[in-house]
Amino acid sequence: MVLAGQAALVTGANSGIGKAVALGLGASGADVVVNYVTNPESAEEVAHRIEASGRRALAIKADVSREEDVQAMFAKAINHFGTLHICVNNAGLQRDAPLLDMTLKQWNEVISVNLTGQFLCAREAVREFKTRGVVREVSAAAGKLVFMSSVHQEIPWAGHVNYAASKGGVMQLMRSIAQEVAPLAIRANAIAPGAIRTPINKSAWETPAAYKELMTLVPYKRIGEPEDIAQAVAWLVSDAADYVTGATFFVDGGMTLFPGFTTGG
Repeated sequence: MVLAGQAALVTGANSGIGKAVALGLGASGADVVVNYVTNPESAEEVAHRIEASGRRALAIKADVSREEDVQAMFAKAINHFGTLHICVNNAGLQRDAPLLDMTLKQWNEVISVNLTGQFLCAREAVREFKTRGVVREVSAAAGKLVFMSSVHQEIPWAGHVNYAASKGGVMQLMRSIAQEVAPLAIRANAIAPGAIRTPINKSAWETPAAYKELMTLVPYKRIGEPEDIAQAVAWLVSDAADYVTGATFFVDGGMTLFPGFTTGG
């Protein structure tokens, strides 16, 4: 229970990676805000599972791309739990299209959620962390930020320029925030997942043929599970990682090792 006495907010926590992260933080002792924008039943189910483990949980609907939604969500969360110690910026989406067919709407939607949403949530979280400061009995840091990036902050992805651009932006957003808030004893880091078994990429793993093709990109020869990400997040926000800030952790089975060059390219 290394996170006992701490409250966490996880965006996009009603499915996939966000759900696993919320449950993992709860299992580590944290109280958890389960953010969602659709499927409230799924968010409530996650909250109930956290409560069944003896922690407190609260499901809050908010579109992270809307400033007023984010500010209202943080106000409600802080009022409910008294404060927040952890913010995991997980909410994200894809709107794929070739460059010449991609609409401005598709571009803006992805950037607004994947990048602007992480900025808005990080800003509100830092405001609370700075106001409260360090409480040594609870955590060595005043607050911990985790940004959900992707291997595509490093690997170009033709046909997905909006998504790749958003994740490249997340990398520099995280590093710049980490540099700025470190003197306040606030840590900011990122997780960059590779191929993870989630609904967003079901077509890449749901059939044997698709899975075999996917494994040509993964040297470790298995798909990642949402729990692989959850375990990395739980460590990263614990005091065991107190000297870690401004780092991106690739949880990708070696995808960023560019396996196409295994035989010399």
